[in-house]
Amino acid sequence: MALKILFLTHKFYPDIGGIETISSLLACSFAKKGYDVHLLTWSADPTGKKFPFTVIRKPALQKLFQEHAWADMVFENNLCIRLSWPGLFYKRPTIIGLHTWISQVDGKVGWQDLFKYKWLKRATGVIACSDAVRRRCWPKALVIGNPYQEEIFRVLTDIPRTLDFVFLGRLVSDKGGALAIEAFHRLVCQEDGQKKESNRRILTIIGDGPERGNLQGLVAKLGIKDNVVFTGALGGEELVNCLNQHKFLLVPSIWEEPFGIVALEGMACGCVPIVSNGGGLPDAVGNAGLVFKRGDVDSLVAAIQKINNEPNLEQQLRNAAPAHLKKHKQSIVFEQYLDLLRKAVLSF
Repeated sequence: MALKILFLTHKFYPDIGGIETISSLLACSFAKKGYDVHLLTWSADPTGKKFPFTVIRKPALQKLFQEHAWADMVFENNLCIRLSWPGLFYKRPTIIGLHTWISQVDGKVGWQDLFKYKWLKRATGVIACSDAVRRRCWPKALVIGNPYQEEIFRVLTDIPRTLDFVFLGRLVSDKGGALAIEAFHRLVCQEDGQKKESNRRILTIIGDGPERGNLQGLVAKLGIKDNVVFTGALGGEELVNCLNQHKFLLVPSIWEEPFGIVALEGMACGCVPIVSNGGGLPDAVGNAGLVFKRGDVDSLVAAIQKINNEPNLEQQLRNAAPAHLKKHKQSIVFEQYLDLLRKAVLSF
């Protein structure tokens, strides 16, 4: 009889985000291995999309208890206690994946966070998506880095890589779009603010969000409208085609990203990532990218100039990318998850 896995995730398709993507990939991988997966989520889906596992949305109280009673084990993808609390009444092995910080937005630890720490003590095993998350949240956790979708994000050899810099992310202040624009401005303008005769460097900004108008205003104020292209949100092959035209991916997050899948996606498309040193971004790029001081435009400019002035460094980083990406292939990552699940059941 197939192992029955109750998969819990606060958000899921059609919501968009890192945890939603990881939940879908993991649940699919468990199902493909022959496990019986029931996924519980609060996300509604008016499209009725089908998955190779059972999806139960907005479960009522009775359904919550029924599913916990049904399961052989529970996998909680990021803490979602509103779905997992019935586990108090059932003795089941439980694995909890940590994909973000256990704290408030301002970094302080509130009573809700203290309760989450107590909840983690119940777990048979805990997985952290980066060493940064492990160190800060649960030092005993096993680190398993996030996967990227290698069947989508890949190098397209028929597309010429003629553009310089690309920023990919939601246009909110935490993602550092303004920092990328300010650093780029330094490259195309002299110290007195007068535009250089340059070789038409281009910064492409992929994404959308509430800060788009402010970022476009900043570009106009700095006088670099001819050098900055806003594409809006892109996805699928359109996104892959765009990334493949660029040499360097800027990930200047002001917020400390728990991991940073976008860095892997850009790297897989042949971009050298230049990332801030906060949170898990250094883990995401390994030795295949450059790291600069978070929130420091001078440090970002220095990193860009360094790679521009040292062709051997760029090639060194590109040469390191295949080995780093291999560690984050879905098959490798999923097998590490499955191994922990199997051990949890056997040892429980």
